[in-house]
Parts: sequence; C-alpha cells; structure tokens
Amino acid sequence: MQVNPDKYKGIGNGFAVTIREDGVRGLAKGWAPTFIGYSMQGLCKFGFYEVFKIFYSDTLGEENAYLWRTSLYLAASASAEFFADIALAPMEAVKVRIQTQPGYANTLRQGVPKMFAEEGLWAFYKGVVPLWMRQIPYTMMKFACFERTVELLYKYVVPKPRSECSKPEQLVVTFVAGYIAGVFCAIVSHPADSVVSVLNKEKGSTAVQVLKRLGPKGVWKGLVARIIMIGTLTALQWFIYDSVKVYFRLPRPPPPEMPESLKKKLGLTE
Repeated sequence: MQVNPDKYKGIGNGFAVTIREDGVRGLAKGWAPTFIGYSMQGLCKFGFYEVFKIFYSDTLGEENAYLWRTSLYLAASASAEFFADIALAPMEAVKVRIQTQPGYANTLRQGVPKMFAEEGLWAFYKGVVPLWMRQIPYTMMKFACFERTVELLYKYVVPKPRSECSKPEQLVVTFVAGYIAGVFCAIVSHPADSVVSVLNKEKGSTAVQVLKRLGPKGVWKGLVARIIMIGTLTALQWFIYDSVKVYFRLPRPPPPEMPESLKKKLGLTE
C-alpha cells in the first residue's frame, strides 16, 4: 500500500491482489530477512535497554531516577535502538526489495549478492538514517509508554498491588500495556516507515525527495493495517519477553516506587 497505492487500494484489496498473483505464499515473501533482521534487532533493543536503564539510573542517583523516570525510559530506549537499527538495516533493505520489486529476488540468498553486486555495501545501509527516524521514536514510545501504562494499570485498574497478583494476572497486565503502547508506536513512526519502504524500493532517491513526493497525506497510507500489526506485535513481544523472565526466574522489577529519602524530603512520611 505504501509503495504502490494504485494497485493495493486497501487492506482487504491488498490481501486479495497478493493472493491472486502469488498465492498464499505471497503473504510470506521476505520472511527470512524479517526473521533474521528483527531477531538481531530485538536482541540489541531489549538487551541494551536493560543495560542503559541501569547505567542512566546509577548516573542520576535513586531520587532523580524516580523523579525523571519517563526521561530515563526515553533516553535508555533511544540509546538501545540506535545500535539495534545498525543490526536491522541490511535485512530490512533486502526484505523491502523482495516484497516490492516483483522478479528482483525471491529469497534472501538471491537478494543479498544481487544487491551487493549492483550497489555495494551502501545498498544495505542507505536506509539506516530513515530507519533511525522511524525506529527511535517508535522504540522511545514503546518502552516509555509501556512502563508508564503498567504503572498506571496497577495504580488505577488492577484492584490489588502487583506483589499480590499471580504470575498469569501479571502477564495479562503486560499484554494489555503492550497493546496500548503498540498503538501509539504505530502512529508516531508511520510517516518514517512510509519513507523507508519507498526508499529501499527505489535506486538513487533520498529521504527528503521521497518525503516531498509523498506529501502530508501520502505518508499516512496504510496506517490502520500498521496499527493492527504493530499493536499485536508489541503486545506479543512484551508478553513473550515477560513470560521468558518468569520461566527462567529472572528478576522482574516491580513498578517504581518513591524512595524513602524523597518521601522524607517532601514530607510524605509521618
């Protein structure tokens, strides 16, 4: 829908056209670069987020880390995503080329050598800046919105503190918070996603040229499909991430609470 709006006029039409031309297999085109690229990106994103969160918390100190926790989530997630996108960019470029240029390449094994022969290493990293434009705001929203939504759900919606909730109940809260975060992620990152899709399809175009050509309306094409995809994806990512932590008995910090020293300063303790 992003790179050929005349052909794919809507979600239902897009499915119908794809299945008519390529069969059900057409819906799985580009699965290999997607699988490898987003696995590497997920490893860096979630792994480095934990690292940077601890690093920035220790740098700020306990009281400031609590008071500035939203900024801390935003800074840690942006730092993590910067490195995660360097891992993702080559596979994203191959995926888009396979999906949007019929006949160019059908598999990862065909696509990589062909792209390298035509454009060299640049072919795999020419989309990294627009990818940062798309993924860094997306990830900042994903982590900060998730962390604060979990906090608010336990405070206002869940009738008991997290410590009294069973593991399955905690995972339901994780899933709901993940879906809410995913909807906001999709909206924030969609214009840049449209630019990345067109840029990786075409040779010789720049992000600014693509943005001018798409215009204010064109960059929002396919938003509903992306909200459904990203909402579900983000909810499942958080659910799986938290489930793995539960299964392996890894530490799962509770929602942040105001440090005792800060309570005393603010006169909130008796």
